[in-house]
Amino acid sequence: MSPLPDWLRTPPPALGLHLDAQRVTAVLVDRAPPSPIVRAVASAALPPGAIVPSLTAPNVLQRDVVVQAVRAVVEQVGGRPRRVALAIPDTAAKVSLLAFEHLPDSPRDLEQLIRLQLRKTVPFPVEDAQVTWSRGGEHDGSTTLVVTAMRRDIVQAYEGVCAAAGLHAGIVDLATFNVINLALLGGGAARSVPGDTLLVHVTATYASIALLRDGALIFFRTRHNDAAEPVADVVHQTRMFYEDRLSGRGFARVLLVAGPDLPDREGLSRNLGTLFDAPVTPLALDGIVGFGDRVSASDGLVGQIAAPTGLVLREGVA
Repeated sequence: MSPLPDWLRTPPPALGLHLDAQRVTAVLVDRAPPSPIVRAVASAALPPGAIVPSLTAPNVLQRDVVVQAVRAVVEQVGGRPRRVALAIPDTAAKVSLLAFEHLPDSPRDLEQLIRLQLRKTVPFPVEDAQVTWSRGGEHDGSTTLVVTAMRRDIVQAYEGVCAAAGLHAGIVDLATFNVINLALLGGGAARSVPGDTLLVHVTATYASIALLRDGALIFFRTRHNDAAEPVADVVHQTRMFYEDRLSGRGFARVLLVAGPDLPDREGLSRNLGTLFDAPVTPLALDGIVGFGDRVSASDGLVGQIAAPTGLVLREGVA
């Protein structure tokens, strides 16, 4: 509970924005009861090279082009919001799952411990990193922390695009984390399905694979799309690791989340289906969020808006 009275609290943003290598997407969400509703969606394609997600190099290479696209999609969804929740590509940050037998009581000591561990894995000076973490699952007596490290100048570049468009990015987070957030909000979501859940989030330039156990993240991997190593092959490797190292006993649910830029969604779904006893299903938003008259829902649209919608709704949860 917040110690501030209602009139002093900053309302959560109603606008979710997703900046990715191929497009900018804006989603306007109305939280009015009885359930949230996606009122409007707008998307603008970006030219090649406008945004090139990277851990170690500038990401926003054609700033004016990206700012123009942001202004255009915000104008299309309407509402004239000032604060936005910003989802950015997974490949712009380093995600690590760090296991600790004991966690320091002091937040400062914990941050120092995390940064010490990150020195071994991040490909840039940890002093230059913006680091956040949250609690993941527990395994063999250890607590896992899900740690995200990103160069500050890269974070600031994404925030700067919003500022140049007249917006304030009140929160910045990775796309797939908020696809997971959206999946966990529903009555039939991963946290309420007995057993483990595999989530595969595929974009035009990368794929991220997450394993959830009782709603907690126990595995996360992101890889650039590469014809030499298809997504289904990477998922197969993940399955072997899950069974050998994570005491996996089979998935109760396999989710495939992908936007309209995925050329062969059905083919990928069939390939994944050969790997598992559980059916491969798209992310369904029934019981999570509805759609207004201006929005026609489809699997491709859900995949496109899942990240910014999940981030907006996460911010609205008390």
